[in-house]
Amino acid sequence: MDTLPATWTALCVLAFVLGLRHGFDADHLATIDGITRYNARDNPRLARLAGALFSLGHGAVVLLVAWAAGALSAAWETPKWLEMTGIGVSVAFLFGLAFLNVRAVLVAEPGAVVAPAGLKARLLGRVLTVRRAWAVAAVGALFALSFDTVSQAALFSLAAARFGGVGDALFVAGLFVLGMLVVDGANGAWIHALVRRADRTAAIASRVMALAVAGISLAVGLFTVAKVFLPAVDEWAEGRELAFGATVVAGVLVAFGAGLLAARRRTLAAD
Repeated sequence: MDTLPATWTALCVLAFVLGLRHGFDADHLATIDGITRYNARDNPRLARLAGALFSLGHGAVVLLVAWAAGALSAAWETPKWLEMTGIGVSVAFLFGLAFLNVRAVLVAEPGAVVAPAGLKARLLGRVLTVRRAWAVAAVGALFALSFDTVSQAALFSLAAARFGGVGDALFVAGLFVLGMLVVDGANGAWIHALVRRADRTAAIASRVMALAVAGISLAVGLFTVAKVFLPAVDEWAEGRELAFGATVVAGVLVAFGAGLLAARRRTLAAD
C-alpha cells in the first residue's frame, strides 16, 4: 500500500494509465482480433463494437471486485484459485481461435473470402465464435477471472477506501476500466476496418489475415503456458506487457499489409 500514490489525483491518474496498459495485454488483443474477424462479414456492427463489449464485460468484474474490496476494506484477500482460472480461460480461447482460423482457411473454397462459416453448430464454435453482444461481454468477463486483474482492482479499491469509502473505490476502479475500454474499443474498431478493406481487396488477403490471427493467438497461448510452468519466463516477462501488446498490433498490421500486397500482385498478374 505504501508504494501507491499518496494523493487522490495521482492515484486516479495511475489507475487510468494502468487501465490503458491492461488493454494492451496480448490476450486481450488476440481475442478481440479473433472475435472481430469472425463477425466482420455477417455482423459488421457487432464486429465494430467487439472490443468495447469485451472491455465492458471485463470491467463489470473489476467494478464488482472494487465494490467488494471497498466494502470489506482490510479484510479483503484475493482468492488464490482465480489465478489458474483466468489462465485456463485465456489459453482455451486463444487456442480455440487459432484452430478456428486455420480450419477456416483449409475448408474455404478456392477464390472465396475466408469466413469461419459452418462451425456454429459445433460446441467449440458456440463458445468461441460468439455472435451476440452479451456473449462478447461474457467472454470479457471470463477473462477478468484472473489473479492479476482481480488483485489489481482490489489493491486500488483498498487504496481508494483510504481516501473515503466504497464510492471512492468504485471511482478509481472505473478509471481503470475507462482506460482499458479506450484501448480495447479502438482495437476492435481498427481490426474491423482492416478486415473489411481486406475482404474488398481479394480472397487471398483474408487468408493471410486469418493465418496471422491464428499464429498470434497460438503464440500468445503458448507464451502464457510457458509463464506458468517456467518461472524464468514469467520473471523475464514482468514489466514488458506494453511491448508484447505492441508486437501483437504490429503483427496484425504487417499481415494486413502482406495480404494487400499479395492481392495486388495477383490482380496485376491476372491482368
